[in-house]
Amino acid sequence: MTTLILLPVLTTLATMLCTIFTVRRQHWQQWISLVGSGTLACVTLILLQQVLAKGPALTALGGWPAPYAILFRVDALSAVMLVLTALMACAALVYMASEVDPLPPHPLTHPLLHGALAGICGALCTADLFNLYVWFEVILVCALGLLALGNLGGRMLQLDAVYKYFAPNLLATLLLLIAVGLIYAATGYLQFDALHQAAPALPEALVTVLVATLLLALLIKSAAFPLYAWLPASYPALPVAVMALFAGLLTKVGTYAILRMAGDVFSPTPGILMEGLGWIAAITMVAGVLGAAYHWDIRRILSFHIISQIGYILLAIALGGLAPDSTSAHNAYGAALFYTVHHIIVKANLFLLAGLVFACTGSFDLRRVGGLVASHPLLALLFAVPALSLVGVPPLSGFWAKLLVLQEALAQGRMLWAAIALSVSFLTLYSMLKIWQEAFWKAHPSAKPQKTSRSLAPAWLTITVLSGITLLLGISPQQLLAVSVLAVRSLGGGP
Repeated sequence: MTTLILLPVLTTLATMLCTIFTVRRQHWQQWISLVGSGTLACVTLILLQQVLAKGPALTALGGWPAPYAILFRVDALSAVMLVLTALMACAALVYMASEVDPLPPHPLTHPLLHGALAGICGALCTADLFNLYVWFEVILVCALGLLALGNLGGRMLQLDAVYKYFAPNLLATLLLLIAVGLIYAATGYLQFDALHQAAPALPEALVTVLVATLLLALLIKSAAFPLYAWLPASYPALPVAVMALFAGLLTKVGTYAILRMAGDVFSPTPGILMEGLGWIAAITMVAGVLGAAYHWDIRRILSFHIISQIGYILLAIALGGLAPDSTSAHNAYGAALFYTVHHIIVKANLFLLAGLVFACTGSFDLRRVGGLVASHPLLALLFAVPALSLVGVPPLSGFWAKLLVLQEALAQGRMLWAAIALSVSFLTLYSMLKIWQEAFWKAHPSAKPQKTSRSLAPAWLTITVLSGITLLLGISPQQLLAVSVLAVRSLGGGP
């Protein structure tokens, strides 16, 4: 079990090294990536099964006694996130084997991609605040490399995307490092369990300042209001498969860290911070969906929807922190995890579908495409599943995810937050209908879309599987809901 905890990180790092050694043999590199992601999926599934059966797994590195050792801990919450990471890695790499993008992947794409996955796995496995910072930096460095490579635009487009991604994330990095230093100075600890024990002894005003600094850094990483513009400004410069992986995972690592900090390490979190988080969540929902309604590029519409949907997850976390009892808190945190699972799958799938729209029509601009219902009816059907799920149409997974969040908001008397969440759903429906009307229903503005001669079979397989998972989660949500609630029961020192 001890070795199993380290395998997600070790697997991704080993795959990264192997892809570096094969940069001149891209066919080998592609197969190594697929095998590595498949191995990661097997490892994380086994780890989830073990954690659900036997409880959290823990291992300490460095030869130091607690609480100073380098600690890795995997509980049900982090195990679920690890499985999702592996699933998205497999989906992106299978999709990448198709010829959706106009150019083949850069030889360094696979090493950087697995480096980012290593950072994600490390952030999910660590039980130490400083090492959480380190893994976030690994993600940042690899993300910047992937943005600089790109393949959908000229060099200036890539450099512009790098700058817009780097500037706010550098601010988040500095805030996170400052928070780590201040917390260590105040408590003398960095391990999560030690911080959980030490925080109640500190003055409440000091805890509020420390946690506020930490949460502010993580909110920027999550693309929450007001510093969210970096996401739609940078993601469209990425290749489609990498863009989908980023869309599914990167901001969710930020929300995972917020849930871990607010719901576990510093629980109970000062109420004023959770109240503020709830309002930030509400404004994030509105700002994101309005941006989506304004734009015509499919990638930008979907990027703004990432921001909007992050608001729902943050709202659930805030409701958990404001809950009057542990049962209500667990239900809210469980809703946050359920929503995260739903959103990772749906959002990544929508970006992959956008890639197929591009492959079939030659453009991401809705004003230059059309006629896909007639020319590609299967694509229209597969798009409808995640699009309606994102809106929250029953019985798809998005309906249950939003219902869980709304139930907690109404149970706590947060009528305005609930009303905002419902209104955002209607605006989400508008932007999804805009994509449907422009890309699928209306006639092509110049000519009927031509069938592409490029190999797209892996892409079709990927979106079909992800749409099937969305349907399955909608038709039978009980298992995911049970796992979600179980996964958050240990938060805040619970049983």
